[in-house]
Amino acid sequence: MGQEHAAHLPGSKGVLRGDRQRRPRPDRAAAGARERRRQRRGRRARADRARAARADGAAHESLNVPVVQVEGLARRYGEREALSDVSLRLQSGQTLVVFGPNGAGKTTLLRVLATLLRPHAGSVEVLGAPLPQQAWSVRGRIGLLGHEPLLYRELTARENLRFHARLHRVKLSRVDELLERLGLDGRADEPLRTLSRGMVQRAAVARAVLHEPELLLLDEPRANLDPAAIELVEPLIGPAPGRTRVICSHDPHGGISEADQVLGLRAGCVALLRERARVSVEEIAGLYR
Repeated sequence: MGQEHAAHLPGSKGVLRGDRQRRPRPDRAAAGARERRRQRRGRRARADRARAARADGAAHESLNVPVVQVEGLARRYGEREALSDVSLRLQSGQTLVVFGPNGAGKTTLLRVLATLLRPHAGSVEVLGAPLPQQAWSVRGRIGLLGHEPLLYRELTARENLRFHARLHRVKLSRVDELLERLGLDGRADEPLRTLSRGMVQRAAVARAVLHEPELLLLDEPRANLDPAAIELVEPLIGPAPGRTRVICSHDPHGGISEADQVLGLRAGCVALLRERARVSVEEIAGLYR
């Protein structure tokens, strides 16, 4: 059989002769690039669907379920009752400002809402979840700024925020963004113990808003801040459309100005609970007498 015929034989004979027409191999690099593009498109589509689902869920929740609903709350420390028969309701996008003298129960209320303390009586729901039964489901959706910064003193501000970013699965670029916005980028790599109280407070603000929580719980959030620092933190924790906040304050004028509802506590009991328009500075001042 001649060479010209072997090329047309099926099977191995033609292959062994080396004359069979070979199919061109695909460009592996190009195929890999196409596959990576396909995967990126898939990830973006999944992320878009997830964002849309969260937005739809948030809209549905805001229309139907209060962000905070408390009925007959009581909380004791031994024999002392820190909160007694406290009831309130807060809708999405509203701000509740809580006034009262030291020991009135303001911080205790915030810690209950933050899932850090269990109620001893009554019912508490935060973001639609009953506490403490489903506390695990809402902790990552709450931002707490209390008297303690909840940061490690031996770590730098950047290291602290990166630690919390990993806990909340937040991109590290968010850390750099907040450090810059709060004017901490120049001192971000120094141990926290070397920073002033005002700088530590700014780092604590960054921690509280790092994961863009649905509910902010703020206990005297502007403490230790000078006027320039207050201007820096205000866009992150101040009034904004859709931002839901519970704030403890001793500033009647400032607190009332940013409130939708005002709660006054005295000795753990509700002394007043009204819309802002129906509360006067004099009434708030009376809580402290």
